[in-house]
Amino acid sequence: MSANSTLMRVCDAALFDLDGVLTPTAEVHMRAWSRMFNDFLPTRGDRRPYTDADYFAFVDGKPRYDGVRDLLASRGIDLPPGEATDPPEADTVCGLGNRKNEAFAAVLASEGVRPYPGSVQLLDYLAGHGVAVAVVSSSANARDVLAAAGLRDRFEVVVDGLLARAESIAGKPAPDTYLRAAGALGVPRERAVVFEDAISGVQAGRAGGFGLVVGVERGVGQHSLLAEGADLVVADLAELLP
Repeated sequence: MSANSTLMRVCDAALFDLDGVLTPTAEVHMRAWSRMFNDFLPTRGDRRPYTDADYFAFVDGKPRYDGVRDLLASRGIDLPPGEATDPPEADTVCGLGNRKNEAFAAVLASEGVRPYPGSVQLLDYLAGHGVAVAVVSSSANARDVLAAAGLRDRFEVVVDGLLARAESIAGKPAPDTYLRAAGALGVPRERAVVFEDAISGVQAGRAGGFGLVVGVERGVGQHSLLAEGADLVVADLAELLP
């Protein structure tokens, strides 16, 4: 059975992660995380550089403050949690998360973002077949990224970090944000397909019992995505077109 046939067999709704799936903003996030952590860690006596391996192991796909907390725990560094309103200068979990977000916003404003062409092609195909779509992102910047990429009008349902915080919805790897999006579209989970490039997102899709979990290989590795529950893995969403 072709990848397209497998997809359309269960696809009444398509639930897309944003960064790394629809837009290459995962690269911008990676640079912002690296800048923040490599500036901060030496102030705590940790001279080991923060690397891309740290990003994929501890940060990728998670809500921002969870990523900060998990990376610091891996280095044996304990900071007070702080509050979401902490200034970026604060040496708290939330302060560091806000520091990273400030760096990301600066890069987005100066460089902009273009969506992956293959992802736009798949969105066009799904729209032509009446498939409902939603964005499910841990980022608080999801709506800004969608607007910058010219995709905002394509999605009536956006479950992002701001909504998750406002409604106390557990973030990835819990399936709750994806379940929230499927519910908003009025589609049962077994008729919804999850598209993810991050381990935590694939884990969320598998834990939620969705009809199909499509891994998008943008650096994590095909084997890792399959091992964590992806049903199939593609390097570009255009591979799913007939």
